[in-house]
Order: sequence, then structure tokens, then C-alpha cells
Amino acid sequence: MTKTALVLGGGGMLGVSWATGMIAGLHDAGVDVTGADRIVGTSAGSIVGTQLAQGAPLDKMVEWHHAPRDPDAIELNMEIDLQSTMAIFARWAAYTEMTPENCAEIGAMALASKTVDEDRWIGSFGVLIGPRWSDRDVILTAVDAESGAFQTWTRDSGVDLHRAIASSCSVPGLFPPVAINGRRYQDGGVRSATNADLAAGFEAVLIVAPIGARPDGIDPLSNRLATAEAEALRAAGASVELTFPDDGAQEAMGINRMDSSRRGLCVEAGREQGRSLAGRIAVWARATA
Repeated sequence: MTKTALVLGGGGMLGVSWATGMIAGLHDAGVDVTGADRIVGTSAGSIVGTQLAQGAPLDKMVEWHHAPRDPDAIELNMEIDLQSTMAIFARWAAYTEMTPENCAEIGAMALASKTVDEDRWIGSFGVLIGPRWSDRDVILTAVDAESGAFQTWTRDSGVDLHRAIASSCSVPGLFPPVAINGRRYQDGGVRSATNADLAAGFEAVLIVAPIGARPDGIDPLSNRLATAEAEALRAAGASVELTFPDDGAQEAMGINRMDSSRRGLCVEAGREQGRSLAGRIAVWARATA
């Protein structure tokens, strides 16, 4: 049987919505990727990937994105210094590659940023995610904010699941680097929005990349990194599909990937795109038949 890996990349709140819709749309069209042998989750992808691994029903996952947001929701009450956050993203977008040194530079800026309280940030994931790691092969990603070293979390890491997800989702300047075992960790997307190299050794790989379709910001860098990762996997013999938001999904997202008012639009745009993608990854249907 074909060994499959599902790679879910970062992309803010609307990245969660779009990726959820993509997976639901594929399922609508007869391609079920929820049972992938490995799930790699970065930032937004760490949320969706963990939900899938925990067995969350797709219809319930989609439904959540159509529901009104609680006025106390974390993304509606972010405490940020906009000028500082813009400076972080401008510096990040200027890099041609993400070395540990470059990741540490972003980390230093993140550590100095004003954000929401760390405990509140970690606690916010209880709304979407159960407290226990799944028994499945799930890898979540983060980056050490001081050293810039890449870090992965699995069920064998001995790390609280919500804390691991919060670290993976700690977008520099928007959310606080998370303390784990005496270190502070920032968003895994600082190293790569997809970290698809963690799917090495798998025969069929689907990379769902919410960031990388736009011509500005960190998207060009994210696109280059994801494309290079996909090409390396193909060179090693894997069948790889790398997908970014199409024109309809980009329109649904607008300019702010944290705009919760667009969740419903984005999950449906993702669903439509997923249905159209199904024919290109028929290997998944064969692998799970």
C-alpha cells in the first residue's frame, strides 16, 4: 500500500479555514486524505492536522468556520504593536532563505514584541483541540526564538499538546513565543511555511500551502521554499501535489489572514478548490481503497 503524507502549512486563521475546506472538498469528491500515514502541521496546519488526527468529523470542522465568533476569541482581541509587527514582516520578507541565523533575528524581534498573554494564548486552543496527543504519526513544527534552531514536536516529545500547538502558531509580532522546557519557541513557519521535507520517505505527498500565492509580503519566500521542498521530494521518487489558494480562495481571504469575518467564505472557497483538485491526486484514492 502507498505510504502517504499530508503536509498542512501555515496561514493564519483563514489558512485554517481554507485548509479545512480543501480537505472537505477532496472528501466530497471521493479522495479521503484524513487517514494519511503521516501528518505534518505548521502553524495553522498544526491545528487542522491535530483535529484530523484526533478524529474530528469533517462536517463539524467545516461548521465551526460558519459559526459566529465568540467576542472573547483570541484573534479578535490581539494586543499588538502594529509598527513592530510590520517591521518584523518586512524584515522576514526581505530574506532569500531562512537560515537559523535569520530565524533567530526574527525570534529576537518576536521576543521583544507586545502580544497577548502567553497563558491566555495557550488556553485558547482548548476550544478546537482535545488535550491529548493522538496515537497517529503527527509532527508539529516550531523554531527556537533565541537560537533559530528548528524544533519538531510529536506524541513522544513529552510536551503538553496545547503548548506545542501554541508554539507552532506563535506568529512573530502577533502572538507570544511559548515557553517549553526552558526555551521560547516561535511559529514553525519562520523556518518554512510548509516544512514539507519532513515528508521525506513517503510515496505520495499532498502539500496544502495557504501562504505562497500572493506576489507580496512573505508569500514569494514561502512559495520558493515550498516549491523547493516539493521538488526535492519528487527527486527522491515521491508523487507530490503542492497546492496554493486559487484566485477564488485569494479573493475570499482578502488582505488580512486573521480576519475571522471571512472564515465561512474561505472554508467554502477551499471546499470548491478541493473538489477540483481531487482528480490530480487519484493515487490517494487508490492508496486508501
